[in-house]
Amino acid sequence: MLDATRSPLHPAARETLLAALDAGWADPRRLHREGRQARLLLDRARESIAASLGARPDEVSFHPSGTHALRTGVAGLRHARRRAASRMLTSAVDRAVLLLDAHEADPDAEPLPVDRLGRLSPATLREALVTHPAALVAVQHANGEVGTVQPVTDLHDVCRAADLPLLVDGTASLGRMESPGAWDALAGDAATVAGPPVGVLAVRTGTRFDLPGPRWEPEHGREVEDPWVPLVLAAAEAWQHAVHERPAEEAAARALTDRIRAAAAAVPDVEVAGDPADRLPHVVTFSALYVDGESIVGELDRRGIEVASGSACTSSRLEPSHVLAAMGALTHGNVRVTLPLAAVRSERADDVDALCRELPTVVAELRARLGVDDL
Repeated sequence: MLDATRSPLHPAARETLLAALDAGWADPRRLHREGRQARLLLDRARESIAASLGARPDEVSFHPSGTHALRTGVAGLRHARRRAASRMLTSAVDRAVLLLDAHEADPDAEPLPVDRLGRLSPATLREALVTHPAALVAVQHANGEVGTVQPVTDLHDVCRAADLPLLVDGTASLGRMESPGAWDALAGDAATVAGPPVGVLAVRTGTRFDLPGPRWEPEHGREVEDPWVPLVLAAAEAWQHAVHERPAEEAAARALTDRIRAAAAAVPDVEVAGDPADRLPHVVTFSALYVDGESIVGELDRRGIEVASGSACTSSRLEPSHVLAAMGALTHGNVRVTLPLAAVRSERADDVDALCRELPTVVAELRARLGVDDL
């Protein structure tokens, strides 16, 4: 399994979920014993995840998914500044949901350009803020498709100078690498660390945040209902294990993705995307000239090797990657690898061996069928 955007639950998270079905099933707003116990468990989970993010518990809310948390962050920051501006600035390599939100708020707004590695320059953001009044800036911590880490601290400095909030999308990175320290709002997803798909949103105290519509009580007014406590407990358990195991896990994953990058680069007319060093440790994307990504995925799958292709946001439709297009990289023949945690896939090194062994043959055979093997 080399397509772990979603993976099996971490064993510890699974055990916690099963135990919580008995211990934390009740409504945490009820005053009876079971309700008070559920509230206590929910509060402990919030404290645990907040500590891993460098946030206060009262800054953290839980949501049905990472995407939901991200959109809630956008809505709250934008609505709070609606009298000043409505535009959201984001980069051309950010998630499709952010690009869509930015376009819906201002159809004339263009995403900010990035360099060949997929990185947004603070100077580019600074220049954009001079000519385009905005309500907020939203950027990713690291790209879930090519792995490139953004200069979040420098981007935050630019936002502070302009008196604008910075929303950091950590849905691909939180738990897999050290959390960014500079943000006004931060979104994450427990599924990134082999937990259930529970979204997390942290909003710094003092940041203007006001969601449109009725004011609800759950999750600091950010959700209509309280989260299901067993899922949150499983998410917190997965997150806690990921933070504890991260140094060893990050080193091991980086060594494996380095091998994939080298093996892919050794195949003629294959381009490996993203920063080779300052990147997510578990993500690799490469593109092969003359063949399409769907064919490569299919051939590898027949050999028992599971990878992905197309945009990480729209991979079910295998659409060309808007990330690679924005970088000026090759979009045809795209293959994306997302390593699972070792805790949920002990055979992942064997999977990498198989990919590195079979990739040259697969690409050569596909090109031969098209009559372009004489390269």
